[in-house]
Amino acid sequence: MMQWKLTDDRPIWMQLTEQLTERIVSGVYPLGSRVPSVRELAAEAKVNPNTMQRALAQLEQEGLVVTNRTTGRTVTEDADAVDHTRRSLAEEKMELYVVGMATIGYNEIEAANMLHNRKRGNL
Repeated sequence: MMQWKLTDDRPIWMQLTEQLTERIVSGVYPLGSRVPSVRELAAEAKVNPNTMQRALAQLEQEGLVVTNRTTGRTVTEDADAVDHTRRSLAEEKMELYVVGMATIGYNEIEAANMLHNRKRGNL
């Protein structure tokens, strides 16, 4: 299981939402699977259950989690919604990489070449 990484620089519920989203898009919580209860997740992350509830409510609003009265919360079965979120996260991470590389003097092509060479073990 992925470790929770919480910092003091942003609201905890936002960090929890991001980390739960990563668990969904990476398949830690597969499509249609049961999401652990608020109390289980809060205990695991060492946060107040109300804070975890806010994060899960946000995921529900974003369409990644569905609440069912009888089975509790589950990950959506909408693969397109999960794929869209995954692609958005990837684009954000790529933008951070490109901007970070630009600050040390690399253009986008050079940054892409570095990734390509890293993948091939040529760095």
